[in-house]
Amino acid sequence: MVDELGVAVIGFGWMGRVHSQAYARLPHHYPHLPLRPRLITVAEEVPGRAEEAAERYGFASATRDWREVAADPRVRAVSITAPNFLHREIGVAMAEAGKHIWIEKPVGLTVGDARAVADAVAKAGVQGTVGFNYRNAPAVEAARELIASGEIGAVTHVRIRLFSDYAAHPDGALTWRYERARGGSGVLGDLASHGADLARFLLGDIDSLTADTAVFVPERARPAGATAGHTLAAGGERGPVENEDYVNCLLRFASGARGVLEACRVSVGEQNNYGFEVHGTKGSVFWDFRRLNELAVSRGSTYQDQPVSTVYVGPGDGEFAAFQPGAANAMGYDDLKVIEASRFVRSVAEGTAYGATLTDAVCSAAALDAMARSAQDGTWAEIGSC
Repeated sequence: MVDELGVAVIGFGWMGRVHSQAYARLPHHYPHLPLRPRLITVAEEVPGRAEEAAERYGFASATRDWREVAADPRVRAVSITAPNFLHREIGVAMAEAGKHIWIEKPVGLTVGDARAVADAVAKAGVQGTVGFNYRNAPAVEAARELIASGEIGAVTHVRIRLFSDYAAHPDGALTWRYERARGGSGVLGDLASHGADLARFLLGDIDSLTADTAVFVPERARPAGATAGHTLAAGGERGPVENEDYVNCLLRFASGARGVLEACRVSVGEQNNYGFEVHGTKGSVFWDFRRLNELAVSRGSTYQDQPVSTVYVGPGDGEFAAFQPGAANAMGYDDLKVIEASRFVRSVAEGTAYGATLTDAVCSAAALDAMARSAQDGTWAEIGSC
């Protein structure tokens, strides 16, 4: 008989729903996991939202106070999907209570916040998984193996892009995401955090960088009530956007490779245009999130005029076989979070970290802090050891 793992979800916006659904799908895709999640409690401060989530997803209980989760002996593992400014307090509290944590990036507002959570997890001897979901795509894992194998030669340069329009509407509500005190950075923490993680996942450590940022929608309307996701608030009192809409960054890797990372949350006409282009001395590999299960690959020995081929990932790549039986069958975004959930539960069961860890979160946050410093000072910023 499979043992149960009591889990809680703290914060029930869109990402809280994604985590809950991922837990529910684990027995379908990973029937041999030694632990089976059981949804114990959901915590959400917005009145009525926790109760609605409990009824819809089958949590045994609901609360408006996340501190009750730390004291609940039924809960062994916690998903932290609350706003960024709560990550440090909740993450540290759950680790100190002996709970394993699956926490969404960027793990707080600064690298100091991420380190505090990482230190608490290490001290408590619990497992910590971080929501860098794009690295879980089988095509991304296949690209990493291709790069490591030397098939495209020594990597010379990479371009990573994360363009979205979720904040492009001028009537987008002035939520916590646009405030320094509660959101911290803007597109840095939201999208560039994924870019920094992908850069390190694919090419190794970043030594230094220089960055520029900009705010293109300087004011937004304050919402009249609770919000979820990226809602509109036309006609409300206007307030200032305190963090950046856009960042571009030049990267220098420890390997000697160079890179460009660009992210924007107000790119009209761009819906989740995320991806990378990695060039080497003998070839190249390209990935576009919107074509999740494909890679464009150039390899060979002709160098000049060398063709590019489309490769469809299949059961031999990453976790693809847990979802589809043959190459070119589509996977989607939510599947990446199921993979993440499986690695979290496996980490708890075996006491060994699988997938993105708090160390990865600290390294991403260190890169983000360096971007912010560089944009302010106009200089190259060293990242240092993370």
